[in-house]
Amino acid sequence: IGGNTPGRVRIDGDNWQAVSTDASPIDVGTKVRVTGYDSIILTVEREEEYFLIFIYMESLIFLGLAILIVVILVMAGVKVVPQSETRVIERLGRFHSVLPPGLNIIWPFIDKPKTIYTRRVETGLGGRTIVRMTATSSIDLREQVYDFPSQQVITKDNVTTEINALLYFQVVDPKKSVYEIDNLPNAIEKLTQTSLRNVIGELELDETLTSRDTINSRLQAILDEATNKWGVKVNRVELQDITPPGSVREAMEKQMQAERNRRAEILKAEGEKKSLILRSEGERESRINQAEAAKQSEILKAEGESRAKILQAEGEAEAIRRVADAIKETKTDPATYMLAVKYIETLEKMVNGKDGKTVYIPYEASGILSSIGSIKDMFQK
Repeated sequence: IGGNTPGRVRIDGDNWQAVSTDASPIDVGTKVRVTGYDSIILTVEREEEYFLIFIYMESLIFLGLAILIVVILVMAGVKVVPQSETRVIERLGRFHSVLPPGLNIIWPFIDKPKTIYTRRVETGLGGRTIVRMTATSSIDLREQVYDFPSQQVITKDNVTTEINALLYFQVVDPKKSVYEIDNLPNAIEKLTQTSLRNVIGELELDETLTSRDTINSRLQAILDEATNKWGVKVNRVELQDITPPGSVREAMEKQMQAERNRRAEILKAEGEKKSLILRSEGERESRINQAEAAKQSEILKAEGESRAKILQAEGEAEAIRRVADAIKETKTDPATYMLAVKYIETLEKMVNGKDGKTVYIPYEASGILSSIGSIKDMFQK
């Protein structure tokens, strides 16, 4: 068969008319491959070319598979761990190692990361909170926070209260967090809820509302001790919301209003009491000051009178001294002279009545007259 010249081929003992798609002739005895047919004429080509193409395609497929296997092995054997994360590796189902941050190489299909559960909170439609548990092989070593939904707890005085808590914890031992507990987030959540019920059950409602720091400290100590076996460090616990029932809130509001009124009355009474005390103290101080002023006035008055009398006495003494000096030459008794003067002054006062009709004469008038006579004799001398 050559070019467009038809020829014959034998297929399963039958002869068929055929043409070749090759430009060069096909010799007798050459194996051909049927590529098509048109009515009773077959289209053939040399089988050697098809075989080469088949071998080439098989080589490409094998090479692609080899590359794919190498890529899979590299992806399975090379692990890049981000900072603040780690992975627990098991070799044939047994703990082998904990991968540090960075590039790590493990045996593919022999070493496998251990799968753990993580807790994730999402906000759904209408603001509804959805908690999802997802499986992963990475362990986060950073401090994590769990926001637990509100739960109802009963206080010591049998009041049902809704409390929402926040828990801050950190994984410090990845091996323990994987092998010592199954589903660590769920275990921490349940432990926190039960511990919160136990702590609140020992307190009354008023103590619960006013002792948040005490409750936080007790919960932190209880949870840290319980989760230490799991390789977890509980850093702190915070009570986010404490919501008593509506009836209790109304009673508390009335109690608070009554307490405010009582305090207002007490403050008013204390104010009035202080006002009266201050007023009485002011009056007392005023009286004391008045008495002190009167005392000082009397003292000054007495001192003035005393000084006046002293000055008067000194004046009289000086007058008597001068009179005595004056009458010394007359050889008259000064005492007699002074007594006569006093009698005369007294008589002057006695006759100065309202009507001037009554004159009082002393019983010892002769003594007065003798004194007057002495004065007369003194002036004559």
